[in-house]
Amino acid sequence: MEKKINIAIDGFSSCGKSTLAKDLAKALAYIYIDSGAMYRAVTLFFLQNSIDFNNSDQVEDALEKILLEIKHTESGFRMILNGMDVTEQIVRIEVSQSVSEVAAISAVRKKLVEIQQKLGEQKGVVMDGRDIGTVVFPHAEVKIFVTANVEIRAQRRYDELERRGMPARIETVKENLKHRDHIDSTRADSPLTQASDALLLDNSYMSREEQLFVAKKIVEEKLR
Repeated sequence: MEKKINIAIDGFSSCGKSTLAKDLAKALAYIYIDSGAMYRAVTLFFLQNSIDFNNSDQVEDALEKILLEIKHTESGFRMILNGMDVTEQIVRIEVSQSVSEVAAISAVRKKLVEIQQKLGEQKGVVMDGRDIGTVVFPHAEVKIFVTANVEIRAQRRYDELERRGMPARIETVKENLKHRDHIDSTRADSPLTQASDALLLDNSYMSREEQLFVAKKIVEEKLR
């Protein structure tokens, strides 16, 4: 039987880690899991139900009412929240503005990390996020930390929103990214940081094909 491993891809917002993770999973015939989409789905539920992020009782009660499912279809990864496909809703700017704050809540992280770790038990998973290599899969055979400069990340995010018919000012997008970078890097519970055994991949001036080529080489070395 072909050896299968888990691959952890971490990095800042809009650095291209999800694109890389999807492409790598497809190339390897692995399962792709977007951990960020799970945090976004929880954030969407909190916003829809006017949950006070600072009220632990409200947060705990809300988490009890959330059922998350992941579906892989011909069109790609789909995020299901309580039976509803919310894949498009979770990328809206209002969710982006709150997701880092929600992701910093320990109760939220505890619930989602447990789900994510269970998904990786059978190996053959490529998961992207901010604490995959440090917390979710600390023993992942391959860890890649993706980065890119903030100007390029802002343009990528702006272009994505335009494609989805959700126009926004690029300055607003850039400020949102800087704000999320700060929260993600300084939160008390599982801050965004490069795992000591993760390889750094700066894709600021790489094409989609070039970053996939680099990542595949890393995996091939590990599978030898």
